[in-house]
Amino acid sequence: MKDKLRKIIHVDMDCFFAAVEVRDQSELQGKPVAVGGAAKRRGVIAAANYEARAFGVHSALSTAVALRRCPELILVRPNMNKYKEVSAEVFKIFRKYTQIIEAISLDEAFLDVSDSPLHHGSGTLIAQSIKKDIFEHTGLNASAGIAPNKFLAKIASDWMKPDGIYTIPPENVAKFVQQLPVKKIWGVGKETLRELRKFALETCADLQKISPDNLAKVIGTNRAEELIALAHGIDNREVQSNRERKSYTRERTFDSDLSHSECLEALRTVFDECKKKLHSYLKEKPQYKIKTSVLKVKFADFTSTTVECADLNFNWEVMEALLVKALERNQLRVRLLGCGVKFTKNDLAQPDLF
Repeated sequence: MKDKLRKIIHVDMDCFFAAVEVRDQSELQGKPVAVGGAAKRRGVIAAANYEARAFGVHSALSTAVALRRCPELILVRPNMNKYKEVSAEVFKIFRKYTQIIEAISLDEAFLDVSDSPLHHGSGTLIAQSIKKDIFEHTGLNASAGIAPNKFLAKIASDWMKPDGIYTIPPENVAKFVQQLPVKKIWGVGKETLRELRKFALETCADLQKISPDNLAKVIGTNRAEELIALAHGIDNREVQSNRERKSYTRERTFDSDLSHSECLEALRTVFDECKKKLHSYLKEKPQYKIKTSVLKVKFADFTSTTVECADLNFNWEVMEALLVKALERNQLRVRLLGCGVKFTKNDLAQPDLF
């Protein structure tokens, strides 16, 4: 029996936070705009419009650096409640076309329209209609990619940004992936890319030629098999309507770096906030069970370390012990502290966490 043709759409709102602010403040039109924290409070950029990106401003960039790169940058403080409201409008539109929706973030999702009768079952026409609906209802632009799987749909949505749409039909997959840079593959970060380039593995075509055994010597067996499959355009993951949350954490970047002696009191504030919100979250999602407590420390030189403890109880004593262990790894002052938990999902009764 022939496998059913899959039609996956990846929708990505263009510069979402910044676009919402420009929409709501007409005086920002055509100007470099970024949403983020203040430079004097060690803020970072959450989103930047394309006018700002032309100067090298992008998300996760230090606000101080962003302002040096673009002195005319207009910085807007984040308004998460507003962004969540707009996101809800967008996802309501998605549900007009399919109920199989995997939310990646407030502004990004995969949609499986394989069985949709709308627009004669054409994934491309459905994506065009979604983009039109989003603009008419929110005044915002989105980019969309259509392909037989999630990996390629994600690549396709980035292909014609901003306000773009690109389709990779099944018959074009082999040719398309041939020229695709390996850095476009999910999970290929700087370290993996550096290792691959040592062996002149620059494109998916290069990866297709190497044997799994030889690639495994570079990046490990499991990762090698996954990369070679993706290099051939193969991705069998389903669009998951109910993605499982794997962790719950809270972080705080400090206005000035902390000495080690100041970290305990600062961590207590982060811990108390995280514990309160985690408690509320677990009441709503009783299927999630705490597997591991986690502490993150980022030092003044921007290096970071993470320590974990396999403990079902998220409590202060555990955090104290993890902090001591983390601070032993670096003598520099501390820029950021974060804590939280990793989840497992089972039917066992949850102990009294607090």
